[in-house]
Amino acid sequence: MDRRVLFATLILLAGGATGVGVALFAFVGVDDVTTEATVVWESEPAAGDDGSGAVVATVDGDPLLLRPAVENGSRVVTATVAGTDRTPWTVPVSGPDAERGGGDGTGGGGDADGNDSDGADGGPVAVSGLTASTLGGDPVVALTTASGELVVVDATDGTERFAVDLGGPAGLRPAIGDLTGDGSREVAAVTTDGGVRVVDGEGDPVADASLSGEISRRPLIVEPDAEAGERGGLAVLTTAGDPATVHMLDGDGGTRWTTEPSVNPLSWNAADSRDGPVLALGGASGNIETVEASDGSDRYDVKLQDRPIAVGDSDPGRVYVGGSGSVWAVDLLDGEVVWKQQYGASTRINEPRMGDVDGNGERAPVVVNRAGGVLAMTQSGEVIARGDAGDVVAYGGPLFADVTGDGGDEVIVVADDGTAIAVDT
Repeated sequence: MDRRVLFATLILLAGGATGVGVALFAFVGVDDVTTEATVVWESEPAAGDDGSGAVVATVDGDPLLLRPAVENGSRVVTATVAGTDRTPWTVPVSGPDAERGGGDGTGGGGDADGNDSDGADGGPVAVSGLTASTLGGDPVVALTTASGELVVVDATDGTERFAVDLGGPAGLRPAIGDLTGDGSREVAAVTTDGGVRVVDGEGDPVADASLSGEISRRPLIVEPDAEAGERGGLAVLTTAGDPATVHMLDGDGGTRWTTEPSVNPLSWNAADSRDGPVLALGGASGNIETVEASDGSDRYDVKLQDRPIAVGDSDPGRVYVGGSGSVWAVDLLDGEVVWKQQYGASTRINEPRMGDVDGNGERAPVVVNRAGGVLAMTQSGEVIARGDAGDVVAYGGPLFADVTGDGGDEVIVVADDGTAIAVDT
C-alpha cells in the first residue's frame, strides 16, 4: 500500500510561564511496505550492567563491542568483535571491596546517561557507562567507578592508559573532547558530590572545580569553533537551584555562566544549530528545553507529551527525542516539531541515536524501545525498517556496527543481561 503521510497542526502547550507557539509537522505512519528487520547475531550475556553502559569502538577496522561486566566476582570491561564470538581482551577494573561500596549495577539501575548507582552491598565496585573515543589518535574507552576513580583503557588491547583519583564518589559517564580548542582531546569526569576534574590524554591535570549541589548526570563537552568565533566549555548539571543548575566551565575550570532551567532534566545532550551550539534538556514532564551554550540564555521550552522524554543525537539542524511510544525531530533553532513518528504503543523509547543503516553515507535516526523494538528512519522521518530483538528488556539506545559486511550499519540492541543482538535493517 502507499506510504501514509498525514499532515497535522500541533498546538504545543508548555507549562509554567513559558509560552509555546504553533508548529506544523509531518506525522509519518508505519506502513506495510516497511522492511522487517531480522536478527543476524547474538552474543553471550555479560552480567553486571543493565545494558545501557555498552559502546562500540572501531579498532584496526573491526567493530568492538565494549561492555562493563562482572566475571568471577570482579568488575571488568570486556571487548567482543561484533558479529563473532571472539573476545580479544578482558581487563579487570576492580574486585570485591566492601569498604568502597559497590553494587553490580544490574536490574535497570542505570539511567538515560548510562550512569550506574553505588549499591554499597559489598559486591564489585559499581561503574559508569563507557565512553569510547580517541586520545592522541589511539582508540580508548573510559569510565568512572563509584569509589571515585577515572579509568582510561586502550581499546586495542585493554591495557590501562591511566587511572586518576577524582577525590570523591563517582560512577557517572565521563566525557572526551577538545575542550580547549588546541587540537588535543581531554577527558572530563565528575563526582556525585560536585567535584569536576579534567585531564589531558596522558592523565595529567588540566582543570579542577568544586560546584555546589550534587551531580547525577554526565558532563558534556562543547567543543569551540574558532572560525565561527564560538567558545567551547564543559557543561555540568547539579541539583543546586530549582529544579537544577547548569554550570558552563571554561578550560581552566572557572565558571563562565550558570542558569536554572525550567524543566526537571532527566537527560541532556550538546547539539549544534544554525545559530550556534545549544544544550538540549529532556524533562520529567515531557518538555524539551534548549539553553544557549554561549551565555546560558533560554532559547525555547516545548512540551512534547506529559511523560518523561529522552534527548538523543542531533544533526546540525535538529535534535531527536524519544518518549512514550513516540519519536520527535525538533528544530534546534525555534523548537518547532519537524516530524513525529509513533511506534510501539505507549512503550518508552530510549534516547534516539544516528547511524548509517542503509550504507548510503547518510546518518539518520534509529530508536530502540524498552521492549527491544527497533525502528530505523530517514532524516525526514520515513521508516526504513522495523523489527525487534526478541523477548528482551533494553534500557539503552541503539549501537551500530557493520556485522554482515554489507557496508551499512546493523543495529545492536544490548539487553538488560548484557546480551547484544544485532538486527539487520
